[in-house]
Amino acid sequence: MQEQLALNKFANLRVEQFDALYRISRLLNSATYQETLVRDALDLAIGVLNAERGLFANYEDGRFSIVTARNIDRKDIRDLSEFSSGILNQVISKKKPCLYHDVQSDPSVSQFTSVQIHNIKSIIGVPIFVGKKIRGVILVDSRENRQGFTEESLDFLGFFSNLVSLSLDRISRMESLQDENQILKNQLQATGVIPDMIGESPAMRKAADLIHRVAPTDANVLLFGESGTGKDLAARAIHKLSKRAQKPYLAQFCGNIPDSLLESELFGYKKGAFSGAITDKKGLFEVASDGTFFLDEIGELSPATQTKLLRVLENQEIIRVGDTQVKQVDVRIIAATNRDLKKLVSEGKFREDLFYRLNVFPITLPPLRERRVDIALLAKHFMQKYGAGQIRILPETLRKLEQCAWPGNVRQLENVLHRAIILCDGNTLKPEHVIIDEEHQMEGFSGTLKDFEKMLLLQRLQEFENNRTKAAKSLGVSVRWVQLKLKEMGHD
Repeated sequence: MQEQLALNKFANLRVEQFDALYRISRLLNSATYQETLVRDALDLAIGVLNAERGLFANYEDGRFSIVTARNIDRKDIRDLSEFSSGILNQVISKKKPCLYHDVQSDPSVSQFTSVQIHNIKSIIGVPIFVGKKIRGVILVDSRENRQGFTEESLDFLGFFSNLVSLSLDRISRMESLQDENQILKNQLQATGVIPDMIGESPAMRKAADLIHRVAPTDANVLLFGESGTGKDLAARAIHKLSKRAQKPYLAQFCGNIPDSLLESELFGYKKGAFSGAITDKKGLFEVASDGTFFLDEIGELSPATQTKLLRVLENQEIIRVGDTQVKQVDVRIIAATNRDLKKLVSEGKFREDLFYRLNVFPITLPPLRERRVDIALLAKHFMQKYGAGQIRILPETLRKLEQCAWPGNVRQLENVLHRAIILCDGNTLKPEHVIIDEEHQMEGFSGTLKDFEKMLLLQRLQEFENNRTKAAKSLGVSVRWVQLKLKEMGHD
């Protein structure tokens, strides 16, 4: 019955109204954004109804807000109070279209202040539904008596509101998907920050960019870098940014562990495989299946363990110690080393085929001496980590930290700051609180001769309180040489 009534109303529309609805439907189907959609469609409705003004008002939590409002000259109206709030509320409360030929003589609406102030004579208002919920109101009005505002006009505006409702629902979902897509793109492209890693230097931004690029894939990653540069944090960041993020993440240090013990940890063992194997035990590769497995200091693996690891990479399968049954695993491998694997390959100490299987996507993490601009950020982070965020670091203290060679990299910086916090009695971290053992300055250092030059220069500058002339004399070089080296390091 209702469908027949709607068809009858549709058949009673004038030719120009029918044509306008056709143009509006084409417009709504081609529109992409809500603001453009409603503005252009409202202009068409104002024209065909011969109204002076039109309003599309959003209704949410009992309040109205303008989506768009236009006059017959196609100019925007930005003040909602220009329209009758009383009529808007009537449309909401009645949940049906309202038509007033002569508002001023109608006692039910003539008392509305906005009607009197703006001398409004004729109004049509229709609700816009999304499902069973009113989303807003479309209203057209005139300050002249509009005989053209008829029941036929009301039907036209009703059809118009239905078209707008359908299109708004479609476009709203489209915009939501576009927003989510953009957010995801931004997350992948926002290489300034990655989980658990701190730094804004060019070297760290480059590493972060590579991490973001490889994380969504299943490619094996090989992390290079000196001890203490944060290879473990980079591996965890790759996992957190990957599609395996909700799956297990396991790590195993491969250095200084007896080969038999490491093999049983990685691959598991069968009951009775060796003395003390009283039950079957899963290896870490099995436990990490569907997730990510991080092998730290991969260069320390024995030839036998290297062969077994190659089988995991090639076939995604393992055999427990003392067993003959092959087990399938699905694990992404991230490996790390502070050694020159190519040199180990040339010396026959590391399998070449394993190296190329691991080295699908190499990432080098820079030593701290190559990213000194990050030291201030790292210092602030570690101060907060150890509950000393309220302690102020003096500029001269920061300069001392920036001039250190840091052979132990970020790990050494953290330890030095932790000790400094303990030594600090007040709320100011002074240079004397920063104690760096000189005898350990070369411990773990694996840089080049050029790196050693820089490290030695910074030590001498610290020793002579930044006096470049004295530092140059102690090194047997010119002041000009010192200036050039400092410029290379980014120090003015």
